[in-house]
Amino acid sequence: MEKLLIVEDTEEIREQLKWGFKKEYSILLAEDCISALSLFKKHQPKVVTLDLGLPPHRDGTEEGFRSLEGILKIHSFTKVIVITGNDDRENALRAIQTGAYDYYQKPIDLKELGVSISRAFHLYNIEEENRSLRHALDKKAIKMGGMVGQCPAISEVFSTIRKVAPSDVSVLIQGESGTGKELVARAIHSLSLRKDGPFIPINCGAIPENLLESELFGHEKGAFTGANTQVPGKVEYARKGTLFLDEIGELPANLQVKLLRFLQEKTLQRVGGRVDIEVDTRIIAATNVDIAEAIEKGLFREDLYYRIGVLMIKLPPLRERGGDIMLLANLFLMRFSEDFRKKLKGFSASSIDMLQSYEWPGNVRELENKIQRAVVMAEGSVVEPEDLGFKTRLGQSVSTFAGMTLREARDRVERDMIFAAIEKHNGNIARAAGGLGVSRPTLYDLMKKHGLYSAS
Repeated sequence: MEKLLIVEDTEEIREQLKWGFKKEYSILLAEDCISALSLFKKHQPKVVTLDLGLPPHRDGTEEGFRSLEGILKIHSFTKVIVITGNDDRENALRAIQTGAYDYYQKPIDLKELGVSISRAFHLYNIEEENRSLRHALDKKAIKMGGMVGQCPAISEVFSTIRKVAPSDVSVLIQGESGTGKELVARAIHSLSLRKDGPFIPINCGAIPENLLESELFGHEKGAFTGANTQVPGKVEYARKGTLFLDEIGELPANLQVKLLRFLQEKTLQRVGGRVDIEVDTRIIAATNVDIAEAIEKGLFREDLYYRIGVLMIKLPPLRERGGDIMLLANLFLMRFSEDFRKKLKGFSASSIDMLQSYEWPGNVRELENKIQRAVVMAEGSVVEPEDLGFKTRLGQSVSTFAGMTLREARDRVERDMIFAAIEKHNGNIARAAGGLGVSRPTLYDLMKKHGLYSAS
């Protein structure tokens, strides 16, 4: 049973709150700042209700604020719900600025206060889950180069990298766009005997065909118009190191022949040259196309495929990496929060659900992009779906309402708006009500109507 600390100097109200919540929580009672901080240090409850008017100055608020600051200093993630008088809005706002989770205005309605307490526990548990996921980055995750993961598929990739790196054979990395093929190539290079040599990447699909041969193999002076000097190619620049040929499936047929000859003979001729140049360079290639299908269509040489793919590594798409999605999301969140000097505690429940259920066609690259966007856009303490660029529950098409009556569709929209507002304001009912343009009691009535009253 969760612990709830109630700090209240009036015995009658203290007993009322104890009676109202004893079935749901293990109740701790305090009547002043000293006893409140003592109980909090001993039990560290997740949620505290705090009356600002505490002895010896019941008519003031300084003891209440001293208690609030003391609790948050001990554990900054604690959700403190400050209880104020009806005409005490200024102190309520000061409490929120100090770090209180929410404020509640007297007179006390146990049901209303109960919803706020329930949401506070819910938010604390979400944030705690996010902190645990971040902690897992150091404790459970396997790291290799710039890659992080712990799912079986990526663990197998890491194992293969360690095995193939010391050898000097060619490697073909297959995987969808954004899965980290270049990171794998760099990891192989960094673990190889060539690690002190250069790592030269080149994207075969990004360079025009008429320039690609010269880019790869270099050219002699006068080989073509504008060739005023002798220029070595990338293969030579990678001497004693590694050449990474990304998107090798885009390599034109004539260059496939020339690359095959280099792999067989370890010699090349520059464009316009007639002398064979011996070069000691390891080739690692990558592709996101189906090479077997390209071979059938005559777009890729089968003999080159066997030369370039002596060892093959297949990278799993992000959607097949299970828990790695949130592992990576939290890693990116920490990185970009530091870069942009934001204090984000994690992801809301709806954000986590969307991150885990999304198909990720752009894989890790797309996830990194969305988290970076979210850190820039986020206004609260946690990342919301709209910060990530996902459609919220309100982003529904007309087909969503197929088969419903007008009343049913209206109720669906109303319920989703309430849900979205509560999530946006991290469970703060007062702020959610303000955002929806309704009073706090009205919002509680609507929550009860739509079955959200006791949701946590």
